[in-house]
Amino acid sequence: MSNDYDLCLRVNGTIHSIAVDVRSSLLDLLRERLHLTGTKKGCDHGLCGACTVSVNGERVVSCLTLAASVDGSDVLTIEGIAGGDALHPLQRAFLECDGFQCGYCTPGQISSAHAMLAEHRRGDLSMATFDGTKDDVLTGCPRLTKVEIRERMAGNICRCGAYANIVEAIESAAQGEPT
Repeated sequence: MSNDYDLCLRVNGTIHSIAVDVRSSLLDLLRERLHLTGTKKGCDHGLCGACTVSVNGERVVSCLTLAASVDGSDVLTIEGIAGGDALHPLQRAFLECDGFQCGYCTPGQISSAHAMLAEHRRGDLSMATFDGTKDDVLTGCPRLTKVEIRERMAGNICRCGAYANIVEAIESAAQGEPT
């Protein structure tokens, strides 16, 4: 009995039809089968965020996401965020604000921030939203504060401790939205 599952998904705008083992994670599919190695395997337990990608516009930790569960989905990895050879404004902000040190977590940080900015634009709330003014809560927190960024990015770990610069990069990119 075969454990293979035929799936079709769009990754960074390219459609892929591929047979995968039903036990394969999205991370392993991306790295080992599609050779998109920008997404990193950190803890392999969904705790560090190094493997963050977007599936249908929502952030997921790809190490805990079964590849078969995203059949028919749109997946965006770090390789698909930039437009060709030009850096995305978020990537440029990470460079300008020195939002990385060793760089291992950077693809997950940028992928997470990219999806987080979209979540914020559509009015999704976070726990920090409720610490703001009544108007912020009623309008979906139109201002993306440092506290809001930290709360929304809490699932992404930087072992080098570049958090202040990461927050500054995200804040800088958010001021130049849309992303």
